[in-house]
Amino acid sequence: MTISLQYTNITVNDVDESLAFYRDALGLNVRQDVSSGGFRWVTLGSDEQPGLGIVLSEPHAGRSQADGDTLQELVTKGALGPIVFASDDVDAAFESIRLSGAEVLQEPIDQPWGPRDCAFRDPSGNMVRLSQASA
Repeated sequence: MTISLQYTNITVNDVDESLAFYRDALGLNVRQDVSSGGFRWVTLGSDEQPGLGIVLSEPHAGRSQADGDTLQELVTKGALGPIVFASDDVDAAFESIRLSGAEVLQEPIDQPWGPRDCAFRDPSGNMVRLSQASA
């Protein structure tokens, strides 16, 4: 039996604004853009992992008003867990993302547990980390 991750959701306050970060700054490709009931779900992925995607959606998409309100509050605080991407060149990726205007949380550093990594906030406040395996 094989089990693998197919996609994961990232809750964002504004899908279009977040596309500028995930598509343009990180270099992910839009695979699907679905609208329903006034909301959008945009799936992005990379050529390196064709079977894996991330889905951007707003807090109220597919949720009750109360749940959406609570989730939006958590997103705005930056209180949700980080999203971690792997990179083969964290320093180059960092510079490209920094130039996009993303909020830098941590410049690239070698971590004591092995990887070299850096961190940003996406336009909604989610922490996004880039990690490069140690040599």
